[in-house]
Amino acid sequence: MADAPNPEHKPANFLRHIVEHDLAQGIYAGRRWSGKPASGPEQQAGQPDPANIRTRFPPEPNGYLHFGHAKSILLNFGLARDYGGVCHMRFDDTNPEKEDQEYVDAILDSVKWLGCSWDAFGQGHLFHASDYFDFMVQAAEALIEAGHAYVDSQSAEEMRANRGTLTEAGKDSPYRSRSPAENLDLFKRMQAGEFPDGAHILRAKIDMAAPNINLRDPAIFRIRHAEHHRTGDRFCVYPMYTYAHPIEDALENITHSICTLEFEDQRPFYDWILERIADCGLLARPLPKQYEFSRLNLTYVVLSKRKLIQLVEEKHVEGWDDPRMPTLVGARRRGFTPEGFQLFSERIGVTKSDSLIDMSVLEDCMRETLNESAPRRIAVLDPVKLILDNVPEDHEEWCEAPNHPQKPELGKRPVPFSRELWIEREDFVETPPKGFFRLFPGNLVRLRYGFVIKCVGCDKDANGNIIAVHAELQPDSKSGTPGADTYKVKGNIHWLSAKHAYPCAVRLYDRLFAVPAPGARREGDAEGLERDFLDDLNPRSKQIISAQLEPSLKEAMAEDRFQFERHGYFVADRKDSKPGAPVFNRAVTLKDSWAKGH
Repeated sequence: MADAPNPEHKPANFLRHIVEHDLAQGIYAGRRWSGKPASGPEQQAGQPDPANIRTRFPPEPNGYLHFGHAKSILLNFGLARDYGGVCHMRFDDTNPEKEDQEYVDAILDSVKWLGCSWDAFGQGHLFHASDYFDFMVQAAEALIEAGHAYVDSQSAEEMRANRGTLTEAGKDSPYRSRSPAENLDLFKRMQAGEFPDGAHILRAKIDMAAPNINLRDPAIFRIRHAEHHRTGDRFCVYPMYTYAHPIEDALENITHSICTLEFEDQRPFYDWILERIADCGLLARPLPKQYEFSRLNLTYVVLSKRKLIQLVEEKHVEGWDDPRMPTLVGARRRGFTPEGFQLFSERIGVTKSDSLIDMSVLEDCMRETLNESAPRRIAVLDPVKLILDNVPEDHEEWCEAPNHPQKPELGKRPVPFSRELWIEREDFVETPPKGFFRLFPGNLVRLRYGFVIKCVGCDKDANGNIIAVHAELQPDSKSGTPGADTYKVKGNIHWLSAKHAYPCAVRLYDRLFAVPAPGARREGDAEGLERDFLDDLNPRSKQIISAQLEPSLKEAMAEDRFQFERHGYFVADRKDSKPGAPVFNRAVTLKDSWAKGH
């Protein structure tokens, strides 16, 4: 068996308590594993299961993963890691009309990027629901023979009308009393392709008067003459998700099937279908158990697949990997980190109650992890020329700047210094307001990592715009030399040598929406008013500027992350950067600029 649970696992939550209780009681200790997903008899013939627990992350390959999926990924893989188990990577590819290999590849890439692996105990655990179609058909036929399922020939409208309401019981289908032999014959003919889509449907026979509408004879197989991206046209009947999902869990020996709260009402059917199939001798006990937790609700984003598709198709963004999108491919391009998502997941916790998490919590987690890992570099985002009048035109020397102020072991780097420098435009004013300690005529400031200078004036164009600032160098004031301590200045500004700086397009990304709840009614709106979430797009969510960067940044590779001192955390775009010509995206600012209103 695997090692005992790690005593130093992450903060407690109700799911960890459940796992610890089950392990202490030995509920799954007698399970066996054939080395692959299999029926009950096949598993029972295998070896003792090396995994203490088995969880799974089971996306449908019909889109890109978003921030909410990150919470589920890290939860399922984290539980398996911390309790000596394995998390299966499984594609719920039961809907042939909406799935694509492009999404499969993107999902696998995002899960790996988050640092998760489905390899354990000497084997990989990457599975597809479509590999189980034959077993699902076999199980359905067993249910028919046992009297637990029947073929219904009502139209979709008739089924809907007879389903009932939350307060009114449903009505039995006129086809509910078909004999097992008749149902089995019809189901085999459905499989043979004799009938068009919608002509028949296979339903579980439970209780049309059940208070839980999900137990009112739910559909388990429907006819679909459609090409599947993995099985081609081999099948023309496909299982419904609510039927397929528990079977997939059972075949894979899943112990704890963790999903979000919207599936809570489906849990009785999950248990019902597994118990009936196990009674037919096709699945081994103990059976998987389903547990639900609250999904991620985050301000300033939309996580609805329909709305995300609309943003992409109507070109409000530049694709699924646009750095403003709440997708994992977008977050990666933005410069967000896997470690930041892990910290965010731990910080918000796991509960059964819905709550709205402010975007600033996620951004703060990214700042924390980036502050720890990102080397420092200098960038001037709104440059204006600073000319040191008493420095020769051909002068060139080097100053030293730390690569990370909290990590002296990372050493220092040389930064070129010359007569003409770039500084931030906002660092100079002719008439300073109270409390302004940067450049203005007559004032002394320190060029960070360099010299103290005294401002002597500026040049303007015909329209009165400042085009250059002039200053005089104090030669004995260089940082790190004995003379530096003789100057007491309040202002400290960053700079770059104009001769050496790297001119670069920099993208300043911000929140895609300007309000916390895009599309929600606002105070004063007319009752029943439907607002379009697109009306809440932030017009300043992307700005492209021409910046001047420290020359070493020219050699940055795609996805290298840095703190641009004073400005925030930036990443070399993984899509548009070229060797020797990186393009930078802002991940987050140094401080939360939305806290004071935006």
